Amino acid sequence: MALLFRINPIMIKFAFEILKSTTIMKNIILSLLAISTLWACSQSSNKEGESEKEESKEVNVYTHRHYESDQQLFKDFEEKTGIKVNVVSANADELIQKMTLEGENSPADVLITVDAGRLHRAKEADLLQSVESETLNNTISSNLRDVDNQWFGLTIRGRVIVYNPEKISAEKISTYESLANPDINGRLLIRSSSNIYNQSLMASIIAHNGEEAASTWASSIVNNMARDPKGGDRDQIKAVYAGEGDVAVSNTYYLGKMLNSSSEEEVKVAQAVKILFPNQDGRGTHINVSGAGVAKYAPNKENAIKFIEFLVSEEAQKVFAGVNYEYPVNEKVEWAPTLKEWGDFKRDTLNLSVLGENNDLAVKIFDRAGWK
Repeated sequence: MALLFRINPIMIKFAFEILKSTTIMKNIILSLLAISTLWACSQSSNKEGESEKEESKEVNVYTHRHYESDQQLFKDFEEKTGIKVNVVSANADELIQKMTLEGENSPADVLITVDAGRLHRAKEADLLQSVESETLNNTISSNLRDVDNQWFGLTIRGRVIVYNPEKISAEKISTYESLANPDINGRLLIRSSSNIYNQSLMASIIAHNGEEAASTWASSIVNNMARDPKGGDRDQIKAVYAGEGDVAVSNTYYLGKMLNSSSEEEVKVAQAVKILFPNQDGRGTHINVSGAGVAKYAPNKENAIKFIEFLVSEEAQKVFAGVNYEYPVNEKVEWAPTLKEWGDFKRDTLNLSVLGENNDLAVKIFDRAGWK
């Protein structure tokens, strides 16, 4: 009713003069006044809705990563933007299942997980959406992001060979393919086939060498294992130090964290082994990413994009590199001292979307080879 009193008094007087004339005219005027009031209310409501949307000051992040670097960056983002970061932590499969069950009612704005294979899995489950961002496209190399811009790499890890230099020479293990050679029999330590890092490594071998060669490689790797697969990448490195095998496969950041660990024992183990970047004379070392995507039903889409853009900024990338010993996707950022000591290396430039596309076949090859 308050809106009616804002109407010019002269117009109101004029309207009532007309009302005296005929019943028809009276009904017309009342209808016009009602429509005017409803229109005004509608405009007011729209403005209020737009204001609420503009004033959204939160972003809901579902993350698989569990590192101190990330907690620091979430806090930095809040202080920089005033946007509160609400975090839900779980493993990748749990987060994907949670988002699937929540459907359109999911509060998730951003999904963060490790390995392009998992990011592809989220895309295939229709949990992510394409976004347009000049910042992300200009900062991240095309092979480190989804072809449809549904996910973006945040950090890079190399899957490398770690070995005991007193037991085996680098020349014997210069490629992933060389790990299948007969003279490595009983000397190789590697994780389970259920591990996503190994699945993505296999997916890359399929892409480069074909299914038949990949199958032969997997069977030979099983024959060369020093023991049945168990534990994580750090456990493989520790087993090399303990003499259970001479050569292992690991992601770079695990060795980086061990070399900079507060545990003297871990430092001693890491210093006793050497790192080798495979396939430097060919396609280059297999790399993978941890990455992020905007959730399909993100209630705070603009904040989600701002958040991911912040994570690839020079400021944030320095934290990823310095705290977690990951390679930055932002090429303007310097590597951590430990990574610099290992030296530069040639990287496989395969688009990482292929790792997800080949994942099912990789798992089948592992099963056929008896890789536990």
